[in-house]
Amino acid sequence: MYSPQRRDFISVTLGSQAGRNYDNSKTWRRQSFWRKWKQLSRLQRSLIVFMFIFMMFCGIATYLNLSEHWQVIEGRDQELKQVKPVVVPALDVLLSKATFISQQPKLKRPNLNKRGPPFLQNRLSKNEKEEPKIRKNNEAGADDKDKEKNNIVSWRGMEIAPEWVTAAPPDSKQEEKPVLHEKVNTKETATVNKQQMAVIEAFQHAWKGYKLYAWGHDELKPISKTYSEWFGLGLTLIDALDTMWILGQKQEFEEAKKWVIDELNLGKSVDVNLFETTIRILGGLLSVYNLTGDQVFLDKASELGDRLMPAFNTPSKIPYSDVNIGLGTAHAPRWTSDSTVAEVTSIQLEFRELSRLTKKDKYQAAVDDVMKHIHRLEGKKDGLVPMFINTNSGQFSHLGVYTLGARADSYYEYLLKQWIQGGRKEADLLEDYLQAIEGVTTNLIRKSEPNKLTFVGELSHNQFSPKMDHLVCFLPGTLALGVHHGLSANHMKLAKELIETCYQMYAQIETGLSPEIVYFNQNPHNAKDVEVKPADRHNLLRPETVESLFYMYRFTRDKKYQEWGWEIFQNFNKYTRDRRLIILCLERF
Repeated sequence: MYSPQRRDFISVTLGSQAGRNYDNSKTWRRQSFWRKWKQLSRLQRSLIVFMFIFMMFCGIATYLNLSEHWQVIEGRDQELKQVKPVVVPALDVLLSKATFISQQPKLKRPNLNKRGPPFLQNRLSKNEKEEPKIRKNNEAGADDKDKEKNNIVSWRGMEIAPEWVTAAPPDSKQEEKPVLHEKVNTKETATVNKQQMAVIEAFQHAWKGYKLYAWGHDELKPISKTYSEWFGLGLTLIDALDTMWILGQKQEFEEAKKWVIDELNLGKSVDVNLFETTIRILGGLLSVYNLTGDQVFLDKASELGDRLMPAFNTPSKIPYSDVNIGLGTAHAPRWTSDSTVAEVTSIQLEFRELSRLTKKDKYQAAVDDVMKHIHRLEGKKDGLVPMFINTNSGQFSHLGVYTLGARADSYYEYLLKQWIQGGRKEADLLEDYLQAIEGVTTNLIRKSEPNKLTFVGELSHNQFSPKMDHLVCFLPGTLALGVHHGLSANHMKLAKELIETCYQMYAQIETGLSPEIVYFNQNPHNAKDVEVKPADRHNLLRPETVESLFYMYRFTRDKKYQEWGWEIFQNFNKYTRDRRLIILCLERF
């Protein structure tokens, strides 16, 4: 039993401590926190303060960006509701001014009331010409002279008659001028719908950034708001000229045209890549010339063509990959004497068109020699070509690897398009193309599991890999284009299967944007068709899939291809534009 004194002493002591230390819990927390804070080193305290300030900055910046974004969206929706219908020349008519038909004075023009650019129109009116015919040659000892007279190309029992000549010979004396934009029939107009307006607005947004932060330079770096140079020739500006014209962006077009006239210096001493310069600058200048008829663009294209010609001064006539347009010298990459097969065989459309417009056959002669040389080469597998070719020996190198992806892809695409461009008369091009498609079907086509998606893999020394680059998605559109010009209907069946696969490469990814490379599953026990490796989880905004969707819709009129294209556009707009600041903060954090 405790004594009263003992009990009083104990109760008084505890009561005093509780009164000082525990009754006010907030005071205790402050004292405890302050003690722990003082125990930290100066470096630790500095890091905590920095992280706190940085997180506040990201939160404020994100809030401001999202607020601005929603204001822009609300304003954009209001504009779409209130805007007066914008009347621009129909896209079909604009494209009809392009390369393949507008400069054909010797031939009767196809009816422009038909939808689609004329070089895609396979069906002429009954009063003009019959559709091309493909038939088996059942007559033994057919008269070859009659075939030649009627411009009929034969390959493996098929006879294909050209629908009409799409390119005049380079030495044609008759003056050829593009049909100008202003001469479009006023009946051939269209009101811009909501989807088209969204595309125009996206272009305006991108162009505004380029104009503010990268004007006259090759590429915009949107996050840092700076620019990068590749060749210093205004790649983005020239590449976008025809787009601005088609979208009716007249003010922006005139500003860019002035830069081409006043600032584009094609005589500077700089090494350029032959392939990239051809498809982006030479091709861009030729396209906008064919749309506008403005001589300044053809003059610049002719000058550039002359400055690129030294690339062909090789022992084999296979061009070097790099040329100094100021000094007039060319060379292979410093690490190899090889050129990429895709690059040396994907400059032909532009050089051939330059010859036709300038009446100088040297450009076409140079690129035609390349195609004739490769047509005769050994080292192919069922029409499939290796990825590299030596500029000294003219022989394929790195034998045994066959792909429709990087370093080989556009070789196959340009075979068909050259054949069409040349009036469907060049039998070697058709033969190489058809053999290649047979080679693809025999060696590279497989089905994925579990959904049986048709895909194009790769072959390395007879070992198959289920790897498919996004670049391969050029193939559905190319196959469909060939069918439209009279080739086998089986190609359209394959085209439909492959475009479904290319769409799934977008749809099965979280963002709805395709990675650069996918691997298709062939194990029936796995649940997913598509596997993406960490190093391939990036998108380079490549156009192959949407171009194929364009062709597929034009030739089939199946609206699902339009819907897929619109879905892909919206995802690009969402993840490469609207979320930019959020991603920036997360990556830096």
